[in-house]
Amino acid sequence: MLSLLKRMNLPNKLTLMRIALTPVMCAFLCVETHWAQLAAALIFVAAAVTDLFDGRIARTRGLITDFGKLMDPIADKLLVIAAMVFLTAQHRMNAGACVVIIARELIISGFRMVAASRGVVIAAGPLGKYKTVIQMIFVTMGILCLGFGGLNPVLDWTPLAILTRVMMWAALALAALSCVDYIRRNSHVIDTTNI
Repeated sequence: MLSLLKRMNLPNKLTLMRIALTPVMCAFLCVETHWAQLAAALIFVAAAVTDLFDGRIARTRGLITDFGKLMDPIADKLLVIAAMVFLTAQHRMNAGACVVIIARELIISGFRMVAASRGVVIAAGPLGKYKTVIQMIFVTMGILCLGFGGLNPVLDWTPLAILTRVMMWAALALAALSCVDYIRRNSHVIDTTNI
């Protein structure tokens, strides 16, 4: 295992680090103390930052690999979906919003798999990028600004809680809109003659 890690390039190591940080974040999310919630938020932000850098490094240094193409989007979705599922279980996120956002990710993943099987690479659109940013902000704020169980929020100030809820609904709206936009722009990928 260690020899495999040594042979991996930096972007792929960052991707694996994001996967490894996900269960650690989840463990901290379960602990009803302010320091644990702060740790969970910091881990989430650190993992999200690795997502920003691994793709950029891979492209600029010519380090794109099949492993990276497969695992990078899985690592992204694992991190965000895990955080949202935990926030939903703790009544810090609306269950319907969580389901719609996860469904969006599954639909887009399906489109990308079909496209890849035909040798087509589909780039993310601007709406999808905005959705990702708002989603990351919401999750971070959800951890810090919304309490659960008997725990008050880490940042216990009512306007922040209201803003966090607004960010959640904004993430939901962008998830739905970006999904419709993605399907519209890439409908040619689906062969409608074989339905």
